[in-house]
This record gives sequence, structure tokens and C-alpha cells, in this order.
Amino acid sequence: MGDVLLLIGTRKGLWTARSSDDRRTWDISGPEFLMREVPALAYDPRTGRLLAGVGSEHWGPTVMRSDDLGASWQETESGSIRFPEDTGAALARVWQLAPDTAARPGLVWAGVEPTSLWRSTDGGETFELVRALWDHPHRMEWGPGAGGAAVHTVLPHPTDDTRVLVAMSAGGVYLTEDGGDSWRPANRGISAYFMPDPYPEYGQCVHKVARDCGDPDRYYAQNHRGVYRSDDGAASWQSIADGLPADFGFVALASPRTPGTAWFIPLVSDGERIPPQGRLRVHRTRDGGATWTEFGPGLPDGCWNSVLRDAACVDTADPTGFYLGTRDGSVYASSDEGENFTVVTEHLPDVLCVRAAVLG
Repeated sequence: MGDVLLLIGTRKGLWTARSSDDRRTWDISGPEFLMREVPALAYDPRTGRLLAGVGSEHWGPTVMRSDDLGASWQETESGSIRFPEDTGAALARVWQLAPDTAARPGLVWAGVEPTSLWRSTDGGETFELVRALWDHPHRMEWGPGAGGAAVHTVLPHPTDDTRVLVAMSAGGVYLTEDGGDSWRPANRGISAYFMPDPYPEYGQCVHKVARDCGDPDRYYAQNHRGVYRSDDGAASWQSIADGLPADFGFVALASPRTPGTAWFIPLVSDGERIPPQGRLRVHRTRDGGATWTEFGPGLPDGCWNSVLRDAACVDTADPTGFYLGTRDGSVYASSDEGENFTVVTEHLPDVLCVRAAVLG
């Protein structure tokens, strides 16, 4: 296995951690973009390029890119994401950066605030608004979640370039099956308990969605109350929350190498966004959510903060590494699929996003 590079985006800059001894110890460097938030990060394994969504209270948000693993960063002149004048909108925050598959080189997706999806064909240097989703008749009814109104999940299909799934707060899951020319809601079975109809066609506050590596039509979703699985390409969803200590949370991750394996990090509720009993724990399923196992060695008790939707990730090593960052600036790593954790670093600003890359 090559070195592992861990990107850590925070409320006040970007830090990197690198391990050359199978994720046992880490060398920390940074910060880059000091005093600028970094809520979105990506490593593009097709090119080795790093992408970062960076926000500044003075200069506004932008997408930065690095082709030397973070030694230097470049920005597209005038910005890579610019709303067309006829939309009357301006970029507020980059929430998600998602390189497509090896079969579609150069293609990168961005989910942003205000709620919209963007497509790049040049590796993230310039993006074009996906107008069919922006012009969707439901858009005016998509409300903001507590963090804002944004597309926060983008999952291109691994073999069919006409299919893409997105999720947004608060609008729910939407699918295209014609390359983005049209979009339909895909929320049947996901609850929106706060609405008059608790199972509406759209309007759910889905927090995160992940795809199973063994079946491209199987998805896992962490909802604003509710944990779900779909086995039919998001046409319908079933609860898999039984066995978890709580059904609220932000994180949903699926294994890149073992079908049926997924991880969630439960929080008490939307009213108390803390780990149950103040014990930060990771819960893993090996059977698609039929059963759950709790893991906590190396994670703190007396923990009263949360892990945000993109502040956890997995790598592609064998065994799979699992990483998480908390809102008190602590970052933890596991080299055994989330069973045991060690501290990568502490005392950073509020961790917004972590991404891991196996190099070489």
C-alpha cells in the first residue's frame, strides 16, 4: 500500500495529514487558506488532482485545485462556478465536489448553495449549471436545512453515464436517467415527519446518501430522523434503523470493496445533536442494515459535539480505513474498517470535511 493522504477541511483552513506506515502515525502540515472555510474536498484518482471548495467572508466562495498534492493551489480566473445572469443568483457555498468514474475522464460534479448541480468537463477548472435541475418546478419549494439550501450529495452511476443521484436539504433525493435533461424525486418511503403529509413526494431533509459497492442500485441514506436502504435504484426506501441507538445523524458511508457494508454515526436527535450518552461511536453493518455492530475503542466518552455529513470518509486500502473529524477539531483514523481508532490530530477548528487518498 502506498502513502495515505488525509485532507482536513475546517472552518478556518485546510490541513493535511500523511501516513507512510499503514495509517499508524501521521505527519501534519498546514494550514492552507487560513481563516477561510473549506467545506468541500475531493481527490481525483484519475489525475491525482486535489479540489477544494473554499469560502471567504471577504472574497466569497470558489473552487481551488492542486496538481502537486497541495504544494501549490490555483484558482480559475473569475471563479470556476458563476451563475448565469438570468438566474439572479450568486454562489454562496460549495458543498460537494465529486469526480466521476475512470470511464468519463475530466468529468467532475459540484453541489452548491443555492440548491443547484454543476458539471465540469475539464477536471474542475470550469463548471456549467445543470439547468434542468435549476429550472425544476419543485425548486421554489425546496427549503433550507439548518445549514443552508444546497445539493450536498452527488452520486454518478458507475456504469451508466445517463444516471446521476443527488440529495439536498431540504428537498430529498432526485434522479436523472437521461444525462441530466430531466429529474424526478425518489423519496418513496422516506419520512418527513415535520410536514402535514409525513411521506410526501419531495421535501424530505435527507442528510447523506451512499452507494453499495456490490450493487449500483442499492443505496443507504441518513435522513433527518431515519436510516434507510433502497434496493431498487432509489425507487423506494425501507427503514434499517432497528438496532441503532438513534436514527438521527449526518454520516452515511459505504464500503468501496465489501458489498453490504456501511457505516453510520448516530446522534441523539435533531433537538440534541450529540452522541448518545455522550459516547462517540461508529456503527457498522455487514448485511445491508439487517444487523449493526457498535465500535468505540479509541473514540472519546464525554463527547458532546457532532460529526458533520462530510466530516467522515473511507479510503480504498485493504482493509478499508475509516476517518472522522469532530466539531471540536479532533480527527480520528481507523485502519481496520472502523473497529479501532487512533488520534490523527487535535485542537483544529471545527472540522467540516475529510477526504482520504491512497497514493502510489
